[in-house]
Amino acid sequence: MSLLIVGTVAFDELITPFGESGRIMGGSGTYAGISASNFSDDIRLVSIIGEDFPAEYLQHFKTRNINTEGIKTVEGGKTFFWKGKYHNDMNSRDSLETELNVLADFNPEIPASYKNSEFLMLGNLTPAVQMSVLDQMETRPKLVVLDTMNFWMDVALDELKEVLKRVDVLTINDEEARQLSGEYSLVKAAKKIAEMGPKYLIIKKGEHGALLFGEGEVFFAPALPLEEVFDPTGAGDTFAGGFIGYLAQSRDISFASMKRAVIFGSALASFCVEKFGVERIVEINKEDMAKRVEQFVNLVQFEVILD
Repeated sequence: MSLLIVGTVAFDELITPFGESGRIMGGSGTYAGISASNFSDDIRLVSIIGEDFPAEYLQHFKTRNINTEGIKTVEGGKTFFWKGKYHNDMNSRDSLETELNVLADFNPEIPASYKNSEFLMLGNLTPAVQMSVLDQMETRPKLVVLDTMNFWMDVALDELKEVLKRVDVLTINDEEARQLSGEYSLVKAAKKIAEMGPKYLIIKKGEHGALLFGEGEVFFAPALPLEEVFDPTGAGDTFAGGFIGYLAQSRDISFASMKRAVIFGSALASFCVEKFGVERIVEINKEDMAKRVEQFVNLVQFEVILD
């Protein structure tokens, strides 16, 4: 099934306890698209870049059959850039530089061939941009997944709530779930957020896994214990891309299928953190993924005999 992803294609520069990356390929659309390409060969990516974005970076998309017709190149423009430094615990980081560049004027134009996409992922962009994408769709996608962050809750809460009325799945972290709902309990938070529109909520908890809420049920997926977390940048977007990519491939959006999608998304995110940027996730194949998913299954599979 066709999958439309709208997000950033960018430059990152990362400093971690393991070293420095220099300027590399990044962005929410980049991670999500590459992740989803493990399941689908009909991925349409919409973003904006400057003339400084190297052709060899775009080749990563083409080699994975990601359609780049919707990536606009601004003549003379500079691509969005973010530089950050991670603390020793790898859970917290400092933003050192943020240059919006062409992203400051990003008003996505959805190509005609994309407007009937069956699945849609809206990356972490302004709620106004996310709403614009929804308005441009000719038919309502079978499933709409939206990612957002606390910044938009601070500066554009009313607009964000309007977008939430039109999506099926919201992916946020535990801190953001508490801020959006006003509830500390994540169970109560999920109920409050469901009243805002999304039928399903995924709460990402980093090294502590992820929670899926929906249809009156809760599912927990652990994070795979890794010897080293080299670079956590993009792990959340990789997770989201794997999640919606699996659903698009399976053509099944039941809660049971979403549970499997969460595991596949978590498996792909675990690859992402093993190297800088997209370096690891562009290497993996179906055999690698199958082995990693089996590790996740073994983490939680057990037998209980009750008298």
